[in-house]
Amino acid sequence: MSVLGLGLLSPIAVHALKSPPAQGSSQRTSLVVPTASGKVKGQAQTGYDAWLGIPYAATPTAADRWTAPRPAASWTGVRDATRFSDRCVQPSGWDPGYEKAITTEDCLGLNVYAPQGSRADAPVVVWIHGGGFFGGAGQDTNPRKFVQQTGAVVVTVNYRLGPLGYLNLPELRAENANGAGNYGLLDQQAALRWVRSNIGHFGGDSKNVTIAGQSAGGSSVCDQLASPTAKGLFARAVIMSGSCGLQSAAAGEAQSRAFVQEIGCATAPDVLACLRAKPATAIVAAQLKAPVRPSLGGTAFPTDPGTAVTAGAFTRVPVMLGQTNSERGLFTFQNYDYLGTPMTADQYTQAVKSTYGTNADKVLAEYPLTAYPTPGQAWTAVQNGSTSYDRQQLMARLSRWVPTYAYEFAESDTPHFTSIFRLQQQSATARDFPFGGAIHVDDLGYLWDYLGQTLPYDDDQLELSRQMITFWDHFTATGDPNGSGTPNWPKYRTRTGELMSLKACDTAPSSDSPPAACSKVTRGFAQEHDLDFWGNLGMS
Repeated sequence: MSVLGLGLLSPIAVHALKSPPAQGSSQRTSLVVPTASGKVKGQAQTGYDAWLGIPYAATPTAADRWTAPRPAASWTGVRDATRFSDRCVQPSGWDPGYEKAITTEDCLGLNVYAPQGSRADAPVVVWIHGGGFFGGAGQDTNPRKFVQQTGAVVVTVNYRLGPLGYLNLPELRAENANGAGNYGLLDQQAALRWVRSNIGHFGGDSKNVTIAGQSAGGSSVCDQLASPTAKGLFARAVIMSGSCGLQSAAAGEAQSRAFVQEIGCATAPDVLACLRAKPATAIVAAQLKAPVRPSLGGTAFPTDPGTAVTAGAFTRVPVMLGQTNSERGLFTFQNYDYLGTPMTADQYTQAVKSTYGTNADKVLAEYPLTAYPTPGQAWTAVQNGSTSYDRQQLMARLSRWVPTYAYEFAESDTPHFTSIFRLQQQSATARDFPFGGAIHVDDLGYLWDYLGQTLPYDDDQLELSRQMITFWDHFTATGDPNGSGTPNWPKYRTRTGELMSLKACDTAPSSDSPPAACSKVTRGFAQEHDLDFWGNLGMS
């Protein structure tokens, strides 16, 4: 898919390549680039240059565990920047590269990708990876085709995960009120401050930064929108398959206390000393039984992002947001069939009751088991409906305050993302599972190579990839996805509910017609996902 980038620079990108640098900006002419901490030397690839593993904050180990990020130490000479920094501590998973638990804490690095040649003031995209706030790394995303096609500079970031990123205890709040519960989110802000100070040396415009992320990364973007201390660090935001909300400090503390108990520090005379003495292997083992997620706290995250968005009390920048059309099909597979235990009828009933409480009987009546081939498909439909309702509400709330462009990735015939695609080559269970459409993560491969593998897209899907990159290019450069060569994408309005349905055409191989994308504006999102029902339940 790298051929998509050849000769397809947008007008904005061409201007960035050809125009003389603005007064006071930097113009990169070498793979050796200065930063505030010292010089780094990257590597030239086909059509782009990359600087990998640049430390943006000090290593948070030992006594520095559970502290807010601090500046990275300076170095003399030229630092090699051709290898990724270590991934942050996390358990094993099904993604390639994550077959074993990762126990390295020296992980606060970022990667910079820039188009080749002399240029200045290119738009900058800072990508925040997903992974449920307990997995993943910046290196999972290779943005080469995005960089080649658009001329933008892309930065991918590691940030602390799991208990090391989000422990929230009174003892930690006593040490530093601004950090407990959200160290990993503060890492993201530290990376954004590094970008503001240094990205001009790589050809990027520090005043034209878009923060973007998917899943937990998308939720992180909304968290940063609501954070007073992130104001001024970005000019636009992209939320892909993410939500707006942080659990309370009390809920975070309850999770953290359970983790402290599990790791064996609950009765220690000095709980923090006990925790800081534990090896990373023990932390990974304990978090499997007592997971910890981000929570509110401090001056950085004083208000729930959902509340902030509703009230308009957030950084008001243009926002693009959306989802895939079967977000929850992945999780039905992951939690049941992948484990060899497909959901039963009793499990379906119990899942609905535990999730929807007093509304459970209405949900069971709207989604009866008799209407679906399997209980798992019924559960996917229920979850797709309620998740889509939440997304629609977020679209509406954001659109009240800022230019908002909403989409649904509806290319249901797409090869699924790398991990599922690999499983399908090996397992009939994965091949035969009814995912119900494009699942969580499927859209990422259309913007950049994900997890080191280019998937076997057909020619129409390659055209959809080119079109999506063009939309994202326009948005990250101007705050508006519209431009020449793409369908008109209206701002989201609750009155119409219009959003962009992103999909490929189905051109016959023998056709005289060229391959094409078939994206179009639709008003069918509410009907497709039964949103009138979910709205009448009084969900919010």
